[in-house]
Amino acid sequence: MNYIDLNCDLGESYGVFKIGNDKEILKHISSANIACGYHAGDHNVMMETIQMAKKHKVNIGAHPGLPDILGFGRREMNVAPREIYNLTLYQIGALNAFAVAEGVKLVHVKPHGAMYNMAAKSRLIADAIAQAVADFDSSLILFGLAGSELIHAGKEKGLVTVQEVFADRTYQPDGTLTSRNENNSIIHDLKFAAQRVIRMIKEKKVTATDGTEVAITADTVCIHGDEPAALDFILELKNALENENITIRKIWSER
Repeated sequence: MNYIDLNCDLGESYGVFKIGNDKEILKHISSANIACGYHAGDHNVMMETIQMAKKHKVNIGAHPGLPDILGFGRREMNVAPREIYNLTLYQIGALNAFAVAEGVKLVHVKPHGAMYNMAAKSRLIADAIAQAVADFDSSLILFGLAGSELIHAGKEKGLVTVQEVFADRTYQPDGTLTSRNENNSIIHDLKFAAQRVIRMIKEKKVTATDGTEVAITADTVCIHGDEPAALDFILELKNALENENITIRKIWSER
């Protein structure tokens, strides 16, 4: 039997502005990446999301992003590696405070948006993020784009790394995600997306936008919680996984 972790970016509401359907989504996933206040989320949302994840026994991870609430952390910024290190460390620490108060353990770290994509290509950015994770708690698991510089950096720092694939995003021939500025970056066909994930898990391949077959490793699958159809995506994917005898199971470190 095959296993896969199913993660979702959550806790992205801010004050009176509500994003996503976290309450329902948390019933179906195994890992939650919780925004830490820089690209989205706030102190109240962070606590509420951790409490809901705890209730459903979902792994809790920090989801640090660039300081860009207006752009939802999806706009690249010219930030030096040292500052990337500092803002990553700051955000992990912030979320961990709520986790400690609730008596749960932070399990993983997954960068958000532009910072995630920058770390996929830039070894300097990747090293800064991986070092921040290692310095905070070397037992934390680092999530990164499959085959990316972030995965390589995490392994070099001695971290347990998890290679992530995306159900609702298209890929470029080099294995990176298609920019959200492109019209074909998001997949809206639920069944098509689910079958792509099945292929990534079972065949370790994904078809890029130019038709190229790209080798890929899938340890965890991401669904974006801010997408209007996120819950429908998750339910469709769960059904497809069950039909293929693939079990959703939490990632854990053997440290």
